[in-house]
Amino acid sequence: MPPTHEVINQVPDLVGHDVAADPPLLEALEREGAGWARDELHAVGRLAGSATAQEWADAAHRHEPRLRTHDRVGHRVDEVDYDPAYQELTRVAVEHGFAGAPWADDRPGAHVARAAGFLTWSQLEAGHGCPISMTYAVLPALRAAPELLATYGPGLTSRVHDPGLRPPAEKRGLLAGMGMTEKQGGSDVRANTTVARPDGEVYRLTGHKWFTSAPMCDLFLVLAQADGASGATGAGGGASGATGAGGGATGAGGGAGLTCFLVPRILPDGTRNTFRIQRLKDKLGNRSNASSEPEFDDTVAWRVGDEGRGVRTIIEMVACTRLDNTLGSAAGMRAAVSRAAHHTRHRAAFGRTLVDQPLMREVLADLACESEAAVTLAMRLAGAQDRAGHDQREAAFRRIGVTLGKYWICKRQTAVVGEALECLGGNGYVEESGMPRLFRESPLNSIWEGSGNVNALDLLRVLAREPAALEAYRDEVLGVDDRVDAGYKDLEPELAAPDERGARRLAERMAVLLTGALLVRHAPSAVADAYVGSRVAGDHGQAFGTLPRGTDVDAVIDRLPDTTPTPTPTLRS
Repeated sequence: MPPTHEVINQVPDLVGHDVAADPPLLEALEREGAGWARDELHAVGRLAGSATAQEWADAAHRHEPRLRTHDRVGHRVDEVDYDPAYQELTRVAVEHGFAGAPWADDRPGAHVARAAGFLTWSQLEAGHGCPISMTYAVLPALRAAPELLATYGPGLTSRVHDPGLRPPAEKRGLLAGMGMTEKQGGSDVRANTTVARPDGEVYRLTGHKWFTSAPMCDLFLVLAQADGASGATGAGGGASGATGAGGGATGAGGGAGLTCFLVPRILPDGTRNTFRIQRLKDKLGNRSNASSEPEFDDTVAWRVGDEGRGVRTIIEMVACTRLDNTLGSAAGMRAAVSRAAHHTRHRAAFGRTLVDQPLMREVLADLACESEAAVTLAMRLAGAQDRAGHDQREAAFRRIGVTLGKYWICKRQTAVVGEALECLGGNGYVEESGMPRLFRESPLNSIWEGSGNVNALDLLRVLAREPAALEAYRDEVLGVDDRVDAGYKDLEPELAAPDERGARRLAERMAVLLTGALLVRHAPSAVADAYVGSRVAGDHGQAFGTLPRGTDVDAVIDRLPDTTPTPTPTLRS
């Protein structure tokens, strides 16, 4: 066979760079109070850009989790085997404090530092972030059960990844999951049929869950219908017996109803709790992350919070997971746009590199503007998360801001990734480019932890019941730009009498106004004018690449991450 033609005009791999070399992210890190974490963030960024870590990400998706329901002699084990690369990704995330560590860190900005690291590392691979995010989120809910928090808190806040099913007391680090939705209800968790019956100091659960990810976590928070008047709120401390029920204090219950419970995979006495995995989901994307359908049958659980108050108990947890949805979508956008920019800087057509073509520059600038907006809003919400514990206004702003960010940023991810993929042409449709995986991931955060409709309805509840939240939003939005002020004035009739049919439009407009105001406050004028002029003032087409005439395209593109190779970091194998 004759030799093939010479390979020219192809793009080098995007590898060896610092993913955290991202001006909007670094500025937000300083602004929101975590400048002290800059060096560690860059270390994470260099890891994320390394060839070794990218190989981990690829292997975790190509070698998907495998369910083993029984061992070789027929014992039920219900274990999921992950590729070692998945464990490496998880290890890095835990060691750098992206799981529960911020709750044990008293430094101002600890949650901001964690958010910036999570956003950076998630650009490499999103699937392993599921147990990381859930572990971060369960800790606030466990405050409703101090004895459980004392038992499991040290492991959940640890920076050690210790995989495998063993008694929690024997492990150096723990991961947590959630079991909320059921097949007949989905987001309508009040339709759950899983029943929890008191049995001395514990409860016994019978039922199923429809979408429980990361089933190899050490413990799960589960919603079930309580059927009784009392139950233990404390965890067993190594007592003998199959239930492992010793050591818990009995608390008075409130009346039966939807209640939150802690379900460990391994009981304090070392026996396996009943957690029968029926199957793993065959999902569009997020394939490195196992999502399961567990069945409970006389499964031991401890109550978290009062009976009948399950939704109220998990409300703080939901705020955390929705913040991570927002951060994850901002990460997916930034990863896709970085790949598009890298491609256009190295690929030529019609006698010029793509990045020098006027129309391509318009598209890149529009994508850069949208993705910077997402990073800015997501990090502002992380700042509110950090300060909410001691600042009532920040707590009120977080309540409405996270709802808006979860709705809008997650919605924008699919559009941004799709347009960025198109910048690579046919090469972007090929798996080796990395873009198809980003595209398959892109709808996920808009669905998990409450779809768009659920978040729009949540906004209506906030507006009806929490006037302080709207006041905090108004303070954040007004007084920085006449166009933003005019946009808010246009919304006032809807804010005065919001209705369900208009909830999505209201959520979108409120999110865009908030983001525009933040960019005016904090971004260079070129970025702020591009965003406000197009998204707020309405001078924008239906497709990307339609920014207002007169936009300083060069200045906007200059805000994209620096993909220049850096010295190769040392990675532990």
